[in-house]
Amino acid sequence: MNKTIIQTTNLVKTIPQAGRELQILRGVSLAIDTGESVAITGLSGSGKSTLLGLLAGLDLPTSGTVMLFGQNLDGLDEDQRAALRLGRVGFVFQAFHLLENLTALENVMLPLELGSAGNGRVQLATEALQQVGLGERLSHYPNQLSGGEQQRVALARAFVTRPQILFADEPTGNLDRATGHEISELLFALQEKFQTTLVLVTHDDTLAARCQRHYRMEEGRLV
Repeated sequence: MNKTIIQTTNLVKTIPQAGRELQILRGVSLAIDTGESVAITGLSGSGKSTLLGLLAGLDLPTSGTVMLFGQNLDGLDEDQRAALRLGRVGFVFQAFHLLENLTALENVMLPLELGSAGNGRVQLATEALQQVGLGERLSHYPNQLSGGEQQRVALARAFVTRPQILFADEPTGNLDRATGHEISELLFALQEKFQTTLVLVTHDDTLAARCQRHYRMEEGRLV
């Protein structure tokens, strides 16, 4: 029986705007099990990226609770939430978020520098890049790589710590259709290989259909 790894109860998120409160999330409750793949789609502004940030503990809700790895995030400060994610949570975004002054290898090594991989960092990062087909591009800088190659580096960086959860926010959004298909194939292959829990935000219904569950955000509510 799978264990629940993320659970939310009645999540509400409001922000001040033009002298009033803008409600982005309206009572979202959700449970995600270990190893499960869940897609969240919806129009721009529907609240899906906000929800992703709350599930990952990058932000806190106005009210309601988020349980991550059995911990109530509301009781943790920012540093404690970062410590909870360390080595256990990976991220892939629409913008690749690679450091331009670091090589592909150095970018992938970054999460290992923060953890306890020790002297094996170079080998682990090299193997991660080989898994995404970039074994010959270790010393290349981001500006020497195509968009698809940069997202492959981002995938290698996300999976290098063998995270229990991967949060992916529009991972194919900046790519052409053919390259996006390659990246999505790679994403799901790695997710299956490592049995990683995947939470995917996307506009692409074809990509969402590959997940075990598919939710749609409408005006701050999950349907």
